[in-house]
Amino acid sequence: MEKKTKGTRKGFTTGACSAAAAKAATLGLVLGEVPEEVECELPNGQRVRFAVGEGHCQGEQAHAMVIKDAGDDPDVTDKAPLTADVRLLHDSTGQVQLKGGTGVGIVTLQGLGLEVGGPAINPVPRRNIEYNVRTAAGSLLERASLEVTLSVPGGEEMAKKTLNYRLGIIGGISILGTTGIVHPYSTAAFRASVIQGIEVAANQGQHTVVLTTGGRTEKFVIGELPQLAPACFVQMGDFLQYALDTVVRCGIPHVVIGGMVGKLTKIAQGETITHANRSAVDTDLLAELAADVGAPAEVCEDIRRSEMARYASERMEALGLITAFYQALGHRVIRTLFERYPGRFSLRILMCDFEGNKLAEVCGDDG
Repeated sequence: MEKKTKGTRKGFTTGACSAAAAKAATLGLVLGEVPEEVECELPNGQRVRFAVGEGHCQGEQAHAMVIKDAGDDPDVTDKAPLTADVRLLHDSTGQVQLKGGTGVGIVTLQGLGLEVGGPAINPVPRRNIEYNVRTAAGSLLERASLEVTLSVPGGEEMAKKTLNYRLGIIGGISILGTTGIVHPYSTAAFRASVIQGIEVAANQGQHTVVLTTGGRTEKFVIGELPQLAPACFVQMGDFLQYALDTVVRCGIPHVVIGGMVGKLTKIAQGETITHANRSAVDTDLLAELAADVGAPAEVCEDIRRSEMARYASERMEALGLITAFYQALGHRVIRTLFERYPGRFSLRILMCDFEGNKLAEVCGDDG
């Protein structure tokens, strides 16, 4: 029997589905009936229609549910029910309060950029959910505020199949998604597209390939390197090894890697497959780098125990050592990759934060 080829059909994030459910429930309060489908604006500006289930209104409360479709990259949250319960609050006006219900994880450690004790709803989906709720609520917010409780029935079981517990997120999954779209990075079809993208650059006579882990880092490096042709930029997802093997095969002399601290740490520790579900960040390495740039032993030990790259950044920033720390990480990435690919290409690391701000730039030439 022929093996079915995986495709590249995109899906939607937990954040996008939560925003759609929240908008549908809000429309239920406005209209007196929850619609059976709703158009939702994603963080990337795209407008998508979602089917809505379990819609009902009762007095000043409304409930809606959207089933997550992860496309051709099914993960533990594929087909998960993302629900929203929206209710009127008469003690204020104009506010949208987000809460986490059953199946949404609780943040217990610093380093995620989220309030400890609060729900694991990441900043971008948080803003997107509020935007869609406000769009649906309209004049309703002139006379009341809205409380939006997001839940994921079964989320606690799903979370056991993730690394959330290592990040200090307990009791459920995270509401994630920086664009609203899930790209099937783990499929053979996407891997093939990475290889093809580098081959196209080589065939065009380009001497530089810029490898990024996703859309946000690609946007960042395009801004940093406006002189390069569009063909130079390749989103490699988790396929660094395949990308670099192709660079060597095609004889491209210059490589730029754009990434954030977490992904670059995995590369520095020798992980060429950098998907969050496949390996944890090596905080021993981060602690070692912190020590190298002068952090006290007790801070290094805290970093080692944290298991979060972002926590290390927060501690180093507080010590005034953040720039040196990022530079050290960049040099470690270069050292690790040159050990695997000696004398094959020059390497430049461009590092950014979650907002796309530049953190560091490190260059190395092993030619």
